[in-house]
Amino acid sequence: MENKAWESYEQVAQFLVDRMREHFGLSYVDGKQKIKGKRSGTTYEIDGKGVLKDREGFVILECRRYTKSRLKQKNMAALAYSIHDTGAKGGIIVSPLGLQKGARIIAKAENVVSVRLDENSTTKNYVLGFLNKIFAGVTETEKISEEVVYVVKKETM
Repeated sequence: MENKAWESYEQVAQFLVDRMREHFGLSYVDGKQKIKGKRSGTTYEIDGKGVLKDREGFVILECRRYTKSRLKQKNMAALAYSIHDTGAKGGIIVSPLGLQKGARIIAKAENVVSVRLDENSTTKNYVLGFLNKIFAGVTETEKISEEVVYVVKKETM
């Protein structure tokens, strides 16, 4: 079965956030899972869960591979409510284009870090930006078949 682009994006985002967990103050990052709301009792499926270094809480990892527009305020409000309802300490939102103004305001108020990750990223080829930092991974393979001849001459005096 072929992997959908958004599924691959979630997996890559989870892998890269875990790889850079020190920058987020995390001990480790778990993958997709379901967590129960403490107030509402409803269940949320989250794209990942980052456990804080002191192990005294977690942040919710959400990925939105929106390629035509920035993440809207209403989407960030939904994440903010899930943070409150589950008792999370904040969140990490990963998207290719970033956040619209209203979403940025909510993210700041609710301790959500916005991470920009190119929509076609892989675990080896990516450009990821957050907190005024940019990380990139690039792999390039080329097959070169060229002959080089070195001539070594001994100088005589």
